[in-house]
Amino acid sequence: MAVADSPPSEPEARPKVRVGRTPGRLGNRVFQGISTASGIFILIILAAVAIFLLVRAWPALTAASSEFEDIGFMLGRDLWSWVWPLLFGTAISSVIALVVAVPLSIGIGLFISHYAPRRLAQGLGYLIDLLAAIPSVIFGLWGIQWLQPLVSPLFTWLSTNGVTRWLEDNVGPTIFTGYQAPARNILTAGLVLAIMILPIITATVREVFLQTPRLHEEASLALGATRWEMIRQAVLPFGRSGLISATMLGLGRALGETMAVLMVLSPGYLINFYLLQPGQHQSIAANIASHFPEASGLGVDALIASGLILFVMTFGVNLIARWIISRRAEFSGAN
Repeated sequence: MAVADSPPSEPEARPKVRVGRTPGRLGNRVFQGISTASGIFILIILAAVAIFLLVRAWPALTAASSEFEDIGFMLGRDLWSWVWPLLFGTAISSVIALVVAVPLSIGIGLFISHYAPRRLAQGLGYLIDLLAAIPSVIFGLWGIQWLQPLVSPLFTWLSTNGVTRWLEDNVGPTIFTGYQAPARNILTAGLVLAIMILPIITATVREVFLQTPRLHEEASLALGATRWEMIRQAVLPFGRSGLISATMLGLGRALGETMAVLMVLSPGYLINFYLLQPGQHQSIAANIASHFPEASGLGVDALIASGLILFVMTFGVNLIARWIISRRAEFSGAN
């Protein structure tokens, strides 16, 4: 008996797809536009500052040496003879600050990230962040009222002990030669700057060390490494580029610091390494703040020219730092 063919079944009704814009597309476009505009705005501000400095400094850069003779704070020098000691003082005070602050920052960052208990680490982290928010004038007052009396006996001992005399007799004058109280010298200014940049560097390297892959640390410990060996093998190589970034951030703060150096340092316009003698060095930023209120005419242009040189110096330092970091792209601790 033949079986009748069953009628074909009707196709299943498909759900209707509502044609419209992809969800979130408008928000993505708005966010992209705001981000792009913000980046362009930063470039415009940077270019505007550079153009302003160049235009205002141009009369001083092109003026003859004889035109600066009537400017009292330039001491009868031409522009470059006046700027070089300021540039040297800015550089040496910043180097002193980095030499003191970077090792301390690495130690504090490692203690917070790998040694301290969690509660203590959180408290220290908050304390470091608060320390970074203290105004520079407070650090200047602290340097005058507390640090100078504290380091004055130490500087006196360094400049009068037998080792210093032996060095002077056999080598010549050293950095410890000629100390005079109070300790208003470039070494004290460098120590104040070190305390100022310590929170910035510490906060950055702490976050970089915390980003070290856990598997790298566990692998090092599993191979029998001690905690310090694990840090040396896994944490420090991973955070090297971040450490460079943190150091450059601290250097930028030290190069441009004004009030603390102005309050602590007895100024001078010499190029030497007598770190304990007052009246030997001065920084560009502190010099501008000291002389700008009474400056006029070509004197204002000369001060702005020194600011342009500081701007170029800071910009160059950051470019070098980015170049160093880009060469070590395999360590992404700072990215």
